[in-house]
Amino acid sequence: MHNNLLKKFIHTRENSEKRCEHLEIEDYSVQPIVDVSPPKWHLAHTTWFFEQFVLVPHAKNYSVYNERFAYLFNSYYNTVGDRVLRPNRGLMTRPTVKEIYRYREYVTSAMIEFLETDYNSDLKSIIELGINHEEQHQELLMYDIKYILGNQPYFPTYQTNIRFSSEEVKQEFAKINAGIYQIGYDGNGFSFDNEHGKHKVYLEEFEISNRLVTCGEYLEFMKDDGYKKFELWHADGWNFINTHNINAPLYWYKKKGQWFSYDYKGFDKIDKNLPVSHISYYEAFAFANWKKMRLPTEFEWEVSQHLFKWGQVWEWTSSAYQSYPRFKTEKGAIGEYNGKFMVNQQVLRGGSIATIPGHSRNTYRNFFNPQLRWHFSGIRLVK
Repeated sequence: MHNNLLKKFIHTRENSEKRCEHLEIEDYSVQPIVDVSPPKWHLAHTTWFFEQFVLVPHAKNYSVYNERFAYLFNSYYNTVGDRVLRPNRGLMTRPTVKEIYRYREYVTSAMIEFLETDYNSDLKSIIELGINHEEQHQELLMYDIKYILGNQPYFPTYQTNIRFSSEEVKQEFAKINAGIYQIGYDGNGFSFDNEHGKHKVYLEEFEISNRLVTCGEYLEFMKDDGYKKFELWHADGWNFINTHNINAPLYWYKKKGQWFSYDYKGFDKIDKNLPVSHISYYEAFAFANWKKMRLPTEFEWEVSQHLFKWGQVWEWTSSAYQSYPRFKTEKGAIGEYNGKFMVNQQVLRGGSIATIPGHSRNTYRNFFNPQLRWHFSGIRLVK
């Protein structure tokens, strides 16, 4: 068991660096907006997590790499102490990228040495959490790298095999009968605390689409002045798109009467068969209204997910992010991981092309503020 965990740890650490291997040194420290963290911050923060929660309290004779790094690379753990405010992460040109990679090597080596010892098996859960935490940041890295490059004047490319594929299949709607269904994680593998509290819900009969909404379908919404029809939108959504002059998904640009979009491979014409992505919950809701349909609840999504392919984009649901019955937080800083964010957020289900294989589950509950668009987010319809 310990050997498998060691292999997974090593693979995870290598994968973070692999996702950054085509960055130029100037790319590592940029923070264009508050939601985007500099790539070098991700590399340091995921390292600090293992140092703070595994090595410092449990590894004998471990010497902290740099006492100041806890202040620089703590994200939101109030229990641990003060930290650099999130909007200021891009102000740190020091420590340098080279120093961050030395920090990673130092902590990774110490962790490997620790994982090769006969450590207390009770620590397995925190080590697994650290691995899954870093996998989450590996996905965030791809969002942030795309935003950093996609908001530059000449749209530089980035070498990666992360690509959308066609949703060009005949749309069908699968019927799910009314009834009582079990919701939540109930297995022996890793899961996050927000998946726990397996419980029963009653669902009315509904029908759910076998595929995601495509760029071509979303273009039809735009051509029909979907962004100008207030009756399709939540009041907050209407205010948001008008305040920020939004009339298309993020990374979409109109040039000489045609719509183009930016992707890692560069700037190109919209492919109508790809799933629409980089849209807010507000836009997903308005589009569903325009189609005279709706978004699924997270429970509807979970009980029907076996009927369709998922994993290209995180799929907005109509469910507010809140706790399941019997939800409880862990003591100390780890208890801050999910629970304190259960307000003003919408649940997304599934996974995306940037999600690490094997990281997501049918019970996995992702969550973001409804206005955010820089992540790989899309739409599945219900009627």
